[in-house]
Amino acid sequence: MPQLDTSTWFITIMSMLVTLFFMFQLKVSKYHFPENPEPKLGTTSKSTAPWEEKWTKIYFPLSLPL
Repeated sequence: MPQLDTSTWFITIMSMLVTLFFMFQLKVSKYHFPENPEPKLGTTSKSTAPWEEKWTKIYFPLSLPL
């Protein structure tokens, strides 16, 4: 039964890792990341829904006087 020749495995694995590293670097270099990300100064905008502008009271049927 012949033996498995593993003498070239190291070179094959190392060349694969180097190739994957360069491919990953090329993929990542295509993206533009912001240099200084800063939090947005958000202002709370007031909603202009008509039911929020006036006072309403909800009456439960059991709480009405008899």
